[in-house]
Amino acid sequence: MKSLILSVAVALAGAASLPALAAPAPGVAADTARHRVIILTDIENEPDDSESMVRLLLYANQLDIEALIATTSVHLKTRVAPETLQAVIAAYGKVQPNLLKHETGFPDAKTLSARVTQGLPVYGMAGVGAGKDSGGSERIIALLDAPDPRPIYVSVWGGANVLAQALYKIKATRSPAETARLIAKLRVYTISDQDDTGIWMRKTFPDLFYIVSPGGYGNATWGGMMAVEPGQDNSEISNAWLAEHIQQGHGPLGAMYPDVAYGMEGDTPSFLSLIPNGLDAPEHPDWGGWGGRYTLYTPDRATTDPTGFTGGVPVEQEPRPIWTNAVDDYTPTLANPYGRTTKAAEKTATGYKITIWRWRKEFQNDFAARMDWTTKPYTEANHPPVARLGHADHLTVKSGQTFGLSAKGSSDPDGDSLSYQWFHYPEIGDWKTPIPISGADNTYAVWVTAPTVTEPKTAHFILKVTDKGTPPLTRYKRVIVTITP
Repeated sequence: MKSLILSVAVALAGAASLPALAAPAPGVAADTARHRVIILTDIENEPDDSESMVRLLLYANQLDIEALIATTSVHLKTRVAPETLQAVIAAYGKVQPNLLKHETGFPDAKTLSARVTQGLPVYGMAGVGAGKDSGGSERIIALLDAPDPRPIYVSVWGGANVLAQALYKIKATRSPAETARLIAKLRVYTISDQDDTGIWMRKTFPDLFYIVSPGGYGNATWGGMMAVEPGQDNSEISNAWLAEHIQQGHGPLGAMYPDVAYGMEGDTPSFLSLIPNGLDAPEHPDWGGWGGRYTLYTPDRATTDPTGFTGGVPVEQEPRPIWTNAVDDYTPTLANPYGRTTKAAEKTATGYKITIWRWRKEFQNDFAARMDWTTKPYTEANHPPVARLGHADHLTVKSGQTFGLSAKGSSDPDGDSLSYQWFHYPEIGDWKTPIPISGADNTYAVWVTAPTVTEPKTAHFILKVTDKGTPPLTRYKRVIVTITP
C-alpha cells in the first residue's frame, strides 16, 4: 500500500509540473477520418428537419456529407422540398468564411448545394419497383459504386423509400455477390419507420446494418433528444435557451433555426454518433455516445408500443435482429459549491431515452459554441479541449489488481482550465456490476481495483475532459479494460 500511495503522489506531482501543450493555431481542425454520410429528409413535414439541418452544417467539416436527399414520409406523402435544403445551405454559405477561422475543412455552399437531390413525390412502397428510380436513388447507387472503402452512413429523417429503391435496383441488376458487397457498405439509422419501406428492407435484405426504434414514437430512443426528464434540469432544450444560444444574435444560419412545433430535433440523433468527440464508435452501436446506445436483438412487437403514434405506418413483428433500444441507468453529476467540485444527483434516470439524454448538456453546449463560430472571431469563442490518455486505450489487468487511469497530456486550445471525470459504463462490456473509482473521480489520474473474475471480462471506462470556457465544452476518451483471472 505504501508503494501505491507513493506512485499516486509521484503521478500527481508530475501532473503539476507538466508544461502546457502548445495550442493549435486558429483554424486548425482535428485530425480525424471523416465518415461518409447520406441524409434522407422529409424537410417541410415540420420544423425539426430544418433544425437538424442547421446543426448538421455546423459539423460539415467533420463529416463527408455526400448527398442531401429530399424525400416523402407518412407525414408528407405527395411532395418533396429540396428548395428548403438549398435555403439552409445558402444561409450557411454566408457564415462559412467565419467558420473557417475556427476550424479548417468547411466546404463551400456551392459544393453542398450540388449534393442536393430528391426522391419521387410519392409515399412509401409506391416509390419502389421497376421504373421508380429518382435522382436520389441513383445518387445512392453511384456513391456505393465509388472506389471508396469507407462505409456509408445513411441518416434517415423521414421516409426511407429512396434507399429502398436503390436497394431494389441493385438486387434486380447486380449479381448476388455484388449485391451483398454493396449492402455490406451501408449503415442505416432511421428515425422510427416513417413509411412502409423500412420493414420491407429489413425483410428483403437480412444482412443490412439497421438501427431503428420500431413501433410507437413514444417508445423510441431518439426521444431523448427532446424529452423533459422529471426531476432533472432540462434547461438546455428550453425555448429560451434555443433563442439565446442558437436563434437570435447568431447571424443568418442561427436565424434559419425555426421555433419548435412538435419536438426539438428528433432527427439529430441519427448523425450525432458520427461526430468525432472521442465517444464515437459507430461500428459499435452498443458502446453508447451522443446518438444513443443500441443492442442487436429481435424485439417482440408487443414491446414496441405498437398502438402508439406512428403517423399511420403499420407496426409488424420484426423478422430478424436489428440494432434497437437499449436501457441505461444514469445519475447526473452536479456542481458542488464547496469541497469536491462535483457530486452525484439524488435522482437516477433509467430508460431507452436516457442513452441520449445523459450526454445532452454536453452536445447542446457543443452546438452553441459552434453557432458562436458563425459570427465571432477565434479569440472570442470557445473551442473543445483535447482529451488524451497517459497510456493505451486497451489495458489488460488481473483479478483484484489495482491499476491507474490517466488523462496526462490533455490540453485546451484556448488555454482554459480543465475538469476531469472518470466512470465505469457498466451497460457496455461483459462486467455489468458498476466498478467504483477509488476516491475522487474528478482528478486527472485515478485508481481502480479490478473485480475478481473466473474468466476474462471486459469493462469500459469513460474519461470526460471539460473546459471552463463559455459554454463549457467536453471531449472524451474510452478505455477498454480486459480483466483476466
